[in-house]
Amino acid sequence: MKITAVKTFPIFFGSRNYLLVKVETDEGIYGMGEFGITWKEQAGVGAVRHMTSDLIGQDPMNIERIWQTLFRGDFFPGGRINMAAQSAIDIALWDIKGKALGQPVYMLLGGKLRDKVACYGSFGGATPEQTAASARRQAAAGWKYLRNAVMDREGVLEPRTAVRDAVAHFAAAREAVGPDIELCIDVHTRLDTPDTIRLGRELEKYDPFFIEDPLRCENPQSYRLVRQHVSCPLAVGEQLATKWEFRQLIEEELMDYARIDLCIVGGLTEGRKVANWCETHYIKIVPHNPLGPVSAAACLHLDVATDNFGVQEGGLIGHTVLEDVFPVQIPFKDGYLLPPDRPGLGIEFNEDAASRHPFQWKQGPRLRREDGSFTNW
Repeated sequence: MKITAVKTFPIFFGSRNYLLVKVETDEGIYGMGEFGITWKEQAGVGAVRHMTSDLIGQDPMNIERIWQTLFRGDFFPGGRINMAAQSAIDIALWDIKGKALGQPVYMLLGGKLRDKVACYGSFGGATPEQTAASARRQAAAGWKYLRNAVMDREGVLEPRTAVRDAVAHFAAAREAVGPDIELCIDVHTRLDTPDTIRLGRELEKYDPFFIEDPLRCENPQSYRLVRQHVSCPLAVGEQLATKWEFRQLIEEELMDYARIDLCIVGGLTEGRKVANWCETHYIKIVPHNPLGPVSAAACLHLDVATDNFGVQEGGLIGHTVLEDVFPVQIPFKDGYLLPPDRPGLGIEFNEDAASRHPFQWKQGPRLRREDGSFTNW
């Protein structure tokens, strides 16, 4: 079997774009991947095009060889854009391999360790009362894990105010759903170290399952100070590419949950290596999944085959998402993803339908401080 074509599909759906990558072979088997850096999709298209000459004519079953060639084939490391493009290609190759062998991808990763994959859904509201009501609705719908976020006020995020608001909303949700529903909070890298410590200390009495990505990723050493002052579990890593960027967080045990993004880290090939490394430090994985049906499927297969799995980010799971483009998607019921029996990722792609969702130029949301200065979204 040989790779004959690599196609990119930047599409718009809802309020954002998605970049899908299709790898075709001379035996009629194709695989699907997804690029992970939102609002940089056209950069991803260019990166995939640069990689295509290394792919045409290659045996798609030699996944590790292709991974190493794409990663080390040029003198200059490619950075996160390249890794997101390589991630999409890698996931597509696993899809092809599963189809060629007649097996779901999780069987190629070691087999089925669990019968279902717990996901967390989102909740929130403009007031603590609305947030509590939202949490109750999600729990009634079957979600056992729920997550809200540190929020701004009409585009303004002042850290101390945001921390007070977050604690009030979280406390209301905990009272609403009781101790048996696990609650998480996503900081979305919106705080610096002192305010992260303040938030963690205030939330301790409400027993969060984890605090997610409180700091930006450029300086993981900052988590040392957070770790000294906060006892709540920390979930970190959704912005990281490759095992090397996870190294310090894993080796110094600066996190409790690894937020591996399979569409950024280097695909299933690299994601599996990071997950196994985490296992040696008793760190569980909580894969990042803000994207479409390909990302969700890839995460499911890693989760099913990984012992040190924690919980899966639900993202758009459970909602109607691109059903014309992906007429077959992975199954979901009552807060759980279910392992598909179909070979490969277990999804199907309609190329004609994708053409009906043309790309739109967009940029991400922006937040500011009260004085007008820029702050993290």
